[in-house]
Amino acid sequence: MRKLGLTLLLLGAAVLGFNTSASAQSNIHVVQKGDTLWKISNTYGVSLLQTMKLNHITSPLIYPGQRVTLPTGITREELDLLARLVHAEAKGEPYAGKVAVATVVLNRVDHPDFPNTIKGVIYEKSNGYYAFSPVANGQINIPADADAYRAVKEALAFRGQGSGSLFFYNPDKTTSQWIRSREVTVTIGNHVFAR
Repeated sequence: MRKLGLTLLLLGAAVLGFNTSASAQSNIHVVQKGDTLWKISNTYGVSLLQTMKLNHITSPLIYPGQRVTLPTGITREELDLLARLVHAEAKGEPYAGKVAVATVVLNRVDHPDFPNTIKGVIYEKSNGYYAFSPVANGQINIPADADAYRAVKEALAFRGQGSGSLFFYNPDKTTSQWIRSREVTVTIGNHVFAR
């Protein structure tokens, strides 16, 4: 996941300037000098892989004037809600941990065992308990910072890649043996991510 992102960032780093030029149709981006698929995906909050697949692009190389059809993204309200959850859950955690928290929510949206919307996943209740403690304690209502928004956009751009984490927890704060029995995918900061 990181290797592809780094490759695309390096390809885009050589050319300065990025213009978000969308045609009259909001789902089309006209490539400008300096654009990369990574920057386009990150700017619009859409999956890089879905963008490549939708446009039958097999190489990260694009050219000015090229019209790139964008996959359906998320709404501004969903972006804000997810950023607020990331802010509440991962405050004080490394940036990679913030991206991973957002990725867990997106993985759940795409998984058949969970609700199929961001709002549905975030506000899901099981056995009388919310899936995410910031919903229960009201921290979900605190505005997100710029890092949380940036982390959500990166998670959206990388959607569909990674190790498929569906859960995360702080081992110092949980007593749940069930969550500890899940296959660990990665540990970032104080959070263990699992599936």
